[in-house]
Amino acid sequence: MQQGILTINAGSSSIKFALFPLARPILSIAEVSGQIDGIGAEDTKLVAKNRAGKLIAEESLGKVNHDQSFDALLNWFTASHQDWEIVAVGHRVVHGGEHYSKPIVVTPHVLTRLTSYFPLAPLHQPHNVAGILALQALLPEVPQIACFDTAFHRSQPDVAQIFGLPRSITAEGVRRYGFHGLSYEYIARALPQHSRRADGRVIVAHLGNGASMAAMVNRKCVATTLGFSTIDGLVMGTRCGNLDPGVILHLMETKGLSVKDMTKMLYKESGLLGVSGISQDMRTLLSSDKPEAEEAVNLFCYRIARELGSLAAAAGGIDALVFTGGIGEHAAEVRRRVCLLSEWLGIRVNPEANARHDLNIAAGTSSVDVLVIPTNEEWMMAHHAQTLLAL
Repeated sequence: MQQGILTINAGSSSIKFALFPLARPILSIAEVSGQIDGIGAEDTKLVAKNRAGKLIAEESLGKVNHDQSFDALLNWFTASHQDWEIVAVGHRVVHGGEHYSKPIVVTPHVLTRLTSYFPLAPLHQPHNVAGILALQALLPEVPQIACFDTAFHRSQPDVAQIFGLPRSITAEGVRRYGFHGLSYEYIARALPQHSRRADGRVIVAHLGNGASMAAMVNRKCVATTLGFSTIDGLVMGTRCGNLDPGVILHLMETKGLSVKDMTKMLYKESGLLGVSGISQDMRTLLSSDKPEAEEAVNLFCYRIARELGSLAAAAGGIDALVFTGGIGEHAAEVRRRVCLLSEWLGIRVNPEANARHDLNIAAGTSSVDVLVIPTNEEWMMAHHAQTLLAL
């Protein structure tokens, strides 16, 4: 029987999953991967592909909740992969608070602490923990590993983590944590294969529906754009990014908006969708001839270029720039605009290489390596599970 490590990324309305064969080292391509979308809607769907990218499942689950979705996933897997045994499950957990700076085997004590972090990430953490509980119930003998999105950023110096707030508030855990850590950790591991400057001053742009950037020195984080929450920093698909807190106070006072109203606006109605009034999808905006779409794209690229300068200051310069994430890996026009705005840093891009989405898109005259590296958060979780359990 073939043994494998399952990875789970449970969100508010979706569950992403991947199965990696147990091998040394773990292969970068999953044996099977997919997701369950539309949880809670009238027609939740399960879609899965094999290692070659061929569709092997597309099922309607009806209207189901998270527990029922996990049950359906395990039932499908058991029926379609009868010769496979799951020996560990790696979970993406958004928040590790101040206690967790590396992956950990989930115990009752760990679960209690993860639950205590719900107020720090109310839109993500409850679903992450629900995923752990569901898999524990379905696979009671299989170890569950929590892999934290905040862990990679714990190497930031204290000055990069604190806000200008009263010390009593900071002591309660209100500080800059940073997110997308599994993606940055993967890029840090992959960098030496692609750049002789991997241990230098590297800035990584993780650009997708959720977007952030991080500065690394010696492949350790020294600064990042996301802070206490996942709405800081860059403009995102539906999230506002950096915002003067006075705007929030103004809107709550003048429009009578509640915390719930503001949460909906800042997380779900802002960003590319809010600015354009058209779509949160960068592909749609780039293909549109409407001025509102162009304004949204320009703002997205401008904010990246602004943060690039800020992160270069935090790192003491820049030796390499890495694009990753759905937009970072596939939107050549976004990369072109960002790099054009950042030429003062010595960044120059080869137009043909950029259009082809080559791994190295730097021009010969560039003093900075410019790379496009696909991220692999699922593999990172599988690797952590294997390493932690010595499988």
